[in-house]
Amino acid sequence: MDLKLFIPGPVDVDDDVLKQLSKKQIGHRTQTASDLQKRISDNLRKLMYTENTIILSTSSGSGVMEMALRSTTKKRAAVFSVGAFGDRWAKMGEANGVPLDLFKSDLGQPTTPEMVEEALETGKYDVVTVTHNETSTGLMNPVHEIGEVIKKYPDVIYLVDAVSSLGGAKIEVDKAGIDICLASTQKSLGVPPGLAVASVSEKAIERAKTVENRGYYLDLINVVNRVKRNYQYPSTPSTQLMWALDYKLDKILNVEGLENRFKRHKRLAKVVKDWARKHFELLSHEDYLSNTVTNIKNTRGYSVVKLNEELKKHGFMISNGYGSLKEKAFRIAHMADRKEVELVELLKTIEKIWKL
Repeated sequence: MDLKLFIPGPVDVDDDVLKQLSKKQIGHRTQTASDLQKRISDNLRKLMYTENTIILSTSSGSGVMEMALRSTTKKRAAVFSVGAFGDRWAKMGEANGVPLDLFKSDLGQPTTPEMVEEALETGKYDVVTVTHNETSTGLMNPVHEIGEVIKKYPDVIYLVDAVSSLGGAKIEVDKAGIDICLASTQKSLGVPPGLAVASVSEKAIERAKTVENRGYYLDLINVVNRVKRNYQYPSTPSTQLMWALDYKLDKILNVEGLENRFKRHKRLAKVVKDWARKHFELLSHEDYLSNTVTNIKNTRGYSVVKLNEELKKHGFMISNGYGSLKEKAFRIAHMADRKEVELVELLKTIEKIWKL
């Protein structure tokens, strides 16, 4: 049985998007490839509200996270974490020999502008990393407000992980002063996994030019130079995924429309959160709840593993709590192209299984 995935990625992909994967292969050094990447870049600029350079990476979002952190940290990075994926920034930095300090918020609490200000006042840091949407806790950080703080420190590079929110929440990259905003395709964008995207400011590019040992495959300057030369990627990219992303961005911009898409994500989030408040409790701070995934405290002590086993019989799948939160919480994603009627059907099915 095909399952409807209510997990924080990969998401269900519409058939017309999947069809793009079967397009005839093209040479990755042809004008067709350049035109394809340019079209994707132009549309991503609209989605991200930016004039910055757009890069693609045939990797998960983690590849661009590593690229960004290693290529732009010259002095020391202040890594802010509100969960597992914030911690990943720190693990990547440590594995690459990047000097850093990790600033962790309490479970379900955000990274605040005040926390960032306090760190930057020390003068120790030239990079700040923030997770916009933390799927392990269902929390969405105030990246625009944090950006206003960072603007007061012109030598600081601002890196934002928008892996699970780009396409599901409005992120005004230039207005927020974000130097590198990165995302994956398999979450709110509604494309299969295997491709990552990012906007890169000139400030980040100039910084990276001064950083030694940026690596080779994930060298930001190597990627940017090729894009600026002819809208291509230094090594062989997944052109099939590029076709799918190109098609999907056109649908987002010209069929559904950006504002409609953002409103739909908020509406679906409200459906789940209202349901969770009625039957359980929400894990994260009420003022910073995610638009794309809801983390629900398992206050009744039911088995989430057994719930998923039963849900699969009905064609659904949700996520258990992440890491130490397994069985203590469960997560319901409402991102990409999920329809409200499907979400309501899932929630009613959970009610029947757990006799809520």
